[in-house]
Amino acid sequence: MNLQETINSKTKQGALYEKIEGGKVRCLACGHGCVISDNSTGICKVRRNNQGILMVPNGYVSGLGIDPIEKKPFFHVLPCAKTLSFGMLGCNFKCAFCQNHITSQALRDPFCFSGIEEISSDEIAALAVKKNIPLIVSTYNEPLITTEWAVEIFSKAGEKGIRGAYVSNGYATAKVLDFIRPYVDFYKVDLKTFNPDNYKRICGGSLEIVKKTIEEIYKRGFWLEIVTLLIPGFNDSEQELKDIAEFICGVSADIPWHVTAFHPDYKMKRADFTSPSSILNAVDTGKKAGLNYVYAGNMGHSQFENTFCPGCKELLVERNGYFVEKFSVLVDAGGKGICPGCKRRIAGVWK
Repeated sequence: MNLQETINSKTKQGALYEKIEGGKVRCLACGHGCVISDNSTGICKVRRNNQGILMVPNGYVSGLGIDPIEKKPFFHVLPCAKTLSFGMLGCNFKCAFCQNHITSQALRDPFCFSGIEEISSDEIAALAVKKNIPLIVSTYNEPLITTEWAVEIFSKAGEKGIRGAYVSNGYATAKVLDFIRPYVDFYKVDLKTFNPDNYKRICGGSLEIVKKTIEEIYKRGFWLEIVTLLIPGFNDSEQELKDIAEFICGVSADIPWHVTAFHPDYKMKRADFTSPSSILNAVDTGKKAGLNYVYAGNMGHSQFENTFCPGCKELLVERNGYFVEKFSVLVDAGGKGICPGCKRRIAGVWK
């Protein structure tokens, strides 16, 4: 069997779809809302119509590893915690700069390839328990398109007190957000650009759907952090950075914004590396827009990876790469953070 045939065999009936006329189905897992004919897949290449039933990925991983939570990155969730991270194959986007293209584009691009490992949801949950890991993360490829598998894992892990998280492009629907909310506490969104044409041309999606998803994630009470990979000449203009920062601040000034440096990859190997000055300019833009927590990523150790109190500016969390060297946030019984200096609330889930 080729890779597509192998993936088609690792499926079960999905939950996020509706039947429509002519034996077709409409997928409700992401913002594309693909109408899929019999024996065809959606844009993601992994959700497939089999005689009017939507079959979805199940029973395998393309990657499974233990990572620090700061790598996801979540900076305001359970500092120093380990995560059990897993991914599958496929994506609903086709970003030319994708830094996980080996898995995300494996079914779309013959030059990308990733093997798979058969595994059960019980085995994944049991591994997290065995390793005393408090958080399982669906990542490496787009989790929305493999949501039923993630929920199967998270529901079993949740019985042991283990929480779930998504690392996603944020191309969701209200239906899928409601479906995952009982099992997913933390959601990281990649906000790739604020240029609608670039979202459509380079990524294959709609900026308006991503913006709406961010608003709906926040409204539903997920803990939300946002990442923008800063690519020279693509999304690093002063106006675009200002627009992104003001949009996030309009949802909540307490949403952490991570501005990360790009290294040339996939179909953009001739692009420039992001300069430190460009990253620091974006950090400054975010702060001027009113965001309380703005971070610089992929730059090595710097003070811009640290968390400071937005009120009195006291250093609360000092980070060195993925390691926390100082943590002085006071944490109440509900897991909410408090600055030890001025007693201001520090947004996040700290225990």
